[in-house]
Amino acid sequence: MAGWRGSRGGGDGGAQSVERVSSSRTVRLGKVQPQAPGHRTVFCNDRDANALAKFKGNSVSTTKYDVFTFLPKGLFEQFRRVANLYFLMISIISCTPVSPVSPITNVLPLSMVLLVSLVKEAWEDWKRFQNDMAINNSSIEVLQDQKWVFTPWKKLQVGDIIKVKQDGFFPADLLFLASTNADGVCYIETANLDGETNLKIRKALEKTWDYVNPEKISEFKGEIQCEQPNNSLYTYTGNLIVDKQSLPLSPNQLLLRGCSLRNTEYIVGAVVFTGHETKVMMNSMKIPSKRSTLEKKLDKLILALFSVLFSMCVLGAIGSGIFINPKYYYLRFENTGRTEKQFNPDNRFVVAILTFFTLITLYSPIIPISLYVSVEMIKFIQSTQFINNDLHMYHAESNTPASARTSNLNEELGQVEYIFSDKTGTLTRNLMEFFKCSIGGEVYGTGVSEIEIKIAQRTGAKVESQKQPHAAREKGFNFDDGRLMQGAWRNEPNPESCKEFFRCLAICHTVLPEGEESPEKIRYQAASPDESALVIAAKNFGFFFYKRSPTTIYVRESHVEKMGKVQDIAYEILNVLEFNSTRKRQSVVCRYPDGRLVLYCKGADTVIYERLADGDGDLRRISREHLEQFGASGLRTLCLAYRNLSPDEYENWNEKYVQAKSSLRDREKKLDEVAELIEKNLILIGCTAIEDKLQEGVPQCIETLSRAGIKIWVLTGDKMETAINIAYACKLISNSMKQFIISSETDDIREIEERGDQVELARFMKELVKNELKRCNEEAQQYLLSESRPKLALVIDGKCLMYALDPSLRVVLLNLSLNCSAVVCCRVSPLQKAQVTSLVKKGANRITLSIGDGANDVSMIQAAHVGVGISGQEGMQAVMASDFAIAQFRFLTELLLVHGRWSYHRICKVVTYFFYKNLMFTLTQFWFTFETGFSGQRFYDDWFQSLYNVIFTALPVIIIGLFDKDVNATLSKKYPELYKEGIRNAFFKWRVVATWAFFAVYQSLVLYYFVVASSNRAMNSAGKMFGLWDVSTMAFTSVVVTVNIRLLMMCNTITRWHHISVGGSILAWFTFVFIYSGFVLPKEQENIYFVIYVLMSTFYFYFTLLLVPVAALFVDFIYLGVQRWFFPYDYQIVQEIHRHEVDNNRIGLLEIGNNDVSPDDARRYAIMQLPGQKSKHTGFAFDSPGYESFFASQAGVYVPQKAWDVARRASMRNRPKPPRKNEIIIYYTILYILFFFLNTYVAFVESMYHIIPQCSNDSY
Repeated sequence: MAGWRGSRGGGDGGAQSVERVSSSRTVRLGKVQPQAPGHRTVFCNDRDANALAKFKGNSVSTTKYDVFTFLPKGLFEQFRRVANLYFLMISIISCTPVSPVSPITNVLPLSMVLLVSLVKEAWEDWKRFQNDMAINNSSIEVLQDQKWVFTPWKKLQVGDIIKVKQDGFFPADLLFLASTNADGVCYIETANLDGETNLKIRKALEKTWDYVNPEKISEFKGEIQCEQPNNSLYTYTGNLIVDKQSLPLSPNQLLLRGCSLRNTEYIVGAVVFTGHETKVMMNSMKIPSKRSTLEKKLDKLILALFSVLFSMCVLGAIGSGIFINPKYYYLRFENTGRTEKQFNPDNRFVVAILTFFTLITLYSPIIPISLYVSVEMIKFIQSTQFINNDLHMYHAESNTPASARTSNLNEELGQVEYIFSDKTGTLTRNLMEFFKCSIGGEVYGTGVSEIEIKIAQRTGAKVESQKQPHAAREKGFNFDDGRLMQGAWRNEPNPESCKEFFRCLAICHTVLPEGEESPEKIRYQAASPDESALVIAAKNFGFFFYKRSPTTIYVRESHVEKMGKVQDIAYEILNVLEFNSTRKRQSVVCRYPDGRLVLYCKGADTVIYERLADGDGDLRRISREHLEQFGASGLRTLCLAYRNLSPDEYENWNEKYVQAKSSLRDREKKLDEVAELIEKNLILIGCTAIEDKLQEGVPQCIETLSRAGIKIWVLTGDKMETAINIAYACKLISNSMKQFIISSETDDIREIEERGDQVELARFMKELVKNELKRCNEEAQQYLLSESRPKLALVIDGKCLMYALDPSLRVVLLNLSLNCSAVVCCRVSPLQKAQVTSLVKKGANRITLSIGDGANDVSMIQAAHVGVGISGQEGMQAVMASDFAIAQFRFLTELLLVHGRWSYHRICKVVTYFFYKNLMFTLTQFWFTFETGFSGQRFYDDWFQSLYNVIFTALPVIIIGLFDKDVNATLSKKYPELYKEGIRNAFFKWRVVATWAFFAVYQSLVLYYFVVASSNRAMNSAGKMFGLWDVSTMAFTSVVVTVNIRLLMMCNTITRWHHISVGGSILAWFTFVFIYSGFVLPKEQENIYFVIYVLMSTFYFYFTLLLVPVAALFVDFIYLGVQRWFFPYDYQIVQEIHRHEVDNNRIGLLEIGNNDVSPDDARRYAIMQLPGQKSKHTGFAFDSPGYESFFASQAGVYVPQKAWDVARRASMRNRPKPPRKNEIIIYYTILYILFFFLNTYVAFVESMYHIIPQCSNDSY
C-alpha cells in the first residue's frame, strides 16, 4: 500500500511519522477466537470483557526478519536461486582434496555476492523496522477515566474509545460513533487505500450522535457484533446493540486504518479491528512476481550449460580412467607410502569418479557468477534512469512522469504482440461532459461529438454544428440547446417529464458539495466523473444541488412554479440503493416536502428497460432509437426512470430492507434481492448522453503500434455502437477491414428475453454463438487464402463472449481472434477482461500487455505478461497493480518501440556475450586437459580464473547493456516495423546461441593452440624455455584482449563509456598481474612470481598479442560482414539508409523541482539544465551535436539561435564521419605503443640490476 502519515490526535506533543504497508510480503495473521460462529463480539469501553477474547494487539510489523531469523532465513532466500546453489556446491568441492584450485578463489566471490545481497536485505529490513517503530509509537487520544489520555498506537485494544482530530490518521479500523458536525457526518480521504483523492462521506448512527464529550461517552456501553477480519475494503456487516436495540452497521460507519480525517474538527470512534487484522494490513499480501519470457529462456540456457559442463566432466573422467596406467612409470604413480586414490592405477573407477569432481571445480567458470547480478543491475538502471526520467513520457498537464514499478520486465516490453486496452480513461480522457439528452421522446443538444466528426471524415460527409456563439461553458457541461436553458423547458410539449428528469439528476447520486453554496464557487466531490457531470448539468438546467446531510438533499430549483422564481427544496433521503458492477444501476427513495414518495433510478439501458412498467411502447421504442443514435456518436448513455410509491407499499418494503441490512450473513446478496422488489414498474423519463473525448495522440499511437505488428484488443463495458465508433475514431478499425460482428442484440434473442424463459435463452444463445463462430472462422480462412488478404476485425459483446469462453468453444474463438488484426469486446465485465487476456496468454503462448486506468482493470492488468496502469481520473488502483505506469495511452509508443526494443536488444546481447566469453574461456582449460592426461591440472592461476568474470570482463558488458543503441528513438518510431524482430525473438533464438557457441569453440582452439605452438621455441632473456605459467599467462592475456575487442565488434554505438570500460578492463588486468607477480606468494601461487616481467621482456609476447586476437577474431569479422551484406537484420538496413546522418535525437532526462516558479525562472532553469558540448555518441537516445539552441528546441525551451551555432552545425555536417572499425585499429595501436614502453622499462630494470628471472621449471 502507499505510504501514509500517522498523526498524534492533537495537543502540543503531536508528532508525525510515516507508515508504509509493505506490498512485497505476506502478512502473517493471528488466529482469531470468535465468540460465535461467523462473527466477533466487541464490548465498547470495556477492556476486561474484551480480554477474554484475546484479540490481537495494534502493533504492526512489516519486517521480513528478526535478530534470530535473519541469517538462516536470509541465506535460505539466497540459495533458492539455482546459480547461488551451484556455486555453493562448487565452493564445497573446492575445499576437498580433489579440488585443483584454492578454496578461497571460489569461496571469496560467492561470499562477496552473498554479503552484498544480505547487506541489501538487512538495510531494507532495518528501514522497515524503523518505519514500524515510528508508527507503533505514534500517539492517539484514548478515553480513560472520563478523560482523553495520549496513548501509543501499539497499546490500543479492541473496544477502546478514541478521538481523532482533523488531518489525523485512523490508527485502527474504527466504528464511527460521533463527530463535531451536527448531522453526525465526517469526511475522509482514502488515497492511501485506493489512490482516490476525492473525499468520502461517512455518517454515524443517529443513536450515537451525542457521544462527543468524554463525560457523555464514558456512559456508552454498546456491544458490536460484526464480521470476522477480512481484506474486503468496501464491505462491512455488523450490528450495534445499544439499550437492547439492534442497529445495522454498514461501510458508512467504518473508518479504515490509513485513511485521514478531513473537514471535521474531530471524531469519536470505537476500535473494531487492530494491527494485522485491520483491512489495510490484510490487503498487504504478496503479489505474485512476474518473470520475463527471456529470463525463463535464460534458465534453459543455464541448464544447457550444465549439460555441457556435465558432458565435459564425464569425458574427462573417462579419459582419466583410461590414461592411468602403470606403464607411465616416470609419472611416479607408485610412491614409497600409500598411493593417492585419485592416481591409483589399480582402481580406475575411483580415479574416474574423483576426477569428475575435480573437473567440475576446474570448469566451474562456464557458468558466470556475475551474470544475474549484472543483468539485474542493467535492468534497474534502465528502469530508474531511462524510463522514469524520459521527458517524452512526462505529462506536464498532470505533472506525472512515467514510472517503472518493476525492473524485471524491461525486455518483455520489446516483445509484446497483443495489447488489451480498456476504453474509458485509457483511450479516452475520462473527463466527462454532459453533451445531449433525450426527454419524453425528444432529443435535446445540437453539438457534434468528436466521434461524429471522425466518422464524417471517414465517410466524406459534411457535418454542421448548430453551436450557439455565446453559450456559457463549464467543465463537465458542454450542452448546446436553448430549448432547455434558463427555464425555456417550460415551453416544451413535455414540461413535467423535463422537471422529473432534472430532479432525478439533482437527487439520485452520492455527490458531496464543497465550498460556498453558490453555483459559481461550489465544487463537487464525486465517485466518478459521470456522476459529477450529471449533477453539474442539473445545476445548469436550474436545479442546483448545494447541500446534503445524511438524511436530506437540498436543491435550489428555478422556474418550476413560474419563470424567474427560485426556491430551496429539502428532499428527505429515505434509502440509497447503491451502484455496483452487478446491479449497474443506482436508486434513491426520497420524500418530497408535501409527503410524496418517489423512487428515482438511473442505470444502464439494459437493466432499466427490464424493469419498466408495461405500456407506453412508443416512448420505449423512440428512446431506444435515441440510445443507438447516441452510441453511434461515441457517447456514454444512461437511462433515467422513476416510480411513485404509496406509504403502505414503502413501509412494507422498508421492513424487509432493514432486515436485510441487519443481516450478518450474505448481506449484499439479500440487499440486492430486496432492491429487486421495489425497482420495478418504473416509468421511463429519458436518457443522458455524455461525451468522453479521445486522448491526444491515440489514433496515431494505435496506427504506429499496428505497423509494428502489435494487435490491439479493446475490452470495454460500453454499448456495441459506441465501442465500434470509438474503434473507428482511433484507427483501430478501418473501412478496408472485413468485420465479423457477433451480437446478442437480435430480434430472436429479444423475443426469448421477453418471454422470460432463461433456460431456453441460454440454449439458444450457446447455439447461436457456436454457429456464428464457426461461420466467421470459415470466412476468415477464405479471406486469408485470397489474393487481397484483407485485414480482419472481430466485434463481440459480453453476453456472446460468456458462451464463447465455454471450454467447448474456446479454441474456435481463439483461432478466429488470432487471425484478426483488431478485436473489440463490448459490454464485458472485469472478470471477462481477465479471461480474454488469459486465453491469449496461455492458449496462444503470445506476449501480452494489458493497459487500464480503473479498479475494474486490475484483474486484466495482473493476468497479462506486462501490466500498464494509466494514472488518470479513476484513482490509482490500476497503477498500484501494474508493472509500469504512464499518464497517457500515446506514451505506449515510446515505452514499447523505444525503451522496450532497446532493452530487449541490450539484454539479448548481454546474455549471449556472457555465454560466449565464459564458454570460450573454459574451453581453453578443457583443451589443456587433453595435454595433461586428464589429470585435472589447472591451466590458469586460481586468481586469474576467479577475477575473469568479476573484474577483467565485467564492466564492458554492463556498458553495452546500458548504452548500446542500434537506431535512435526517432528512427525507432519512424520505422515501427523494426519492433517485429522482438516479436519474433530474433536475437535470442537457439540458432543465435549456437552461432555464438561455434565462435567460442573456434576462438578457444585458436587461442590455446596458437599460444602453445608459438611457445615451443620461445625463450626468455635468460635463455630458458617458457614453462607452464608463462604460457598460461600469455594465453590469459590473449583471452582478455580478445573478448573485450569482440565486445566492441558487436556494438552498434561506441561511446566514451565503451572506451573507458574496455580500456579499463585490459588495464585492470595488467595492473593486477604486475602487482600480483611482483611479490613472493605462498607455495600454491609461487610459480607466478615475476612471470609477466619475463614475458614482456621478449618479442614473443608482443608478436603473440598481435597475432592471436587477430586470428581468433578474423572469422567473426568475416561472418559479421557476410551477415550484414547478404542477410541483414531490419535495423541494419535502416542503419545503412541513415548512415550519413548525424544522430541529433535525444530524450530529455526529467527533473521535477519546485512548481511554484515564474515562467521566466522556469525557462532559465531549463536552459541551465541543457548539456554543453558532448560526444556525438553517448549511447542514449540523447545523442546530439550539443548546441544550446538545438537542445533547447528539443526540450521545448525557447532559446534564440546564435550565429556560432549555425557555423558549428554547418562545419559538423561537412565533416566526414570516420568508420567505426577504425576506432578499434587506433585503440589497438595505442595499446601496442603502451606495451612497447613497458618492454623498454623492463629491459632497463634488468640491465641496471642484472636481474635473472626465476622461471618455473614446470613444462608440459
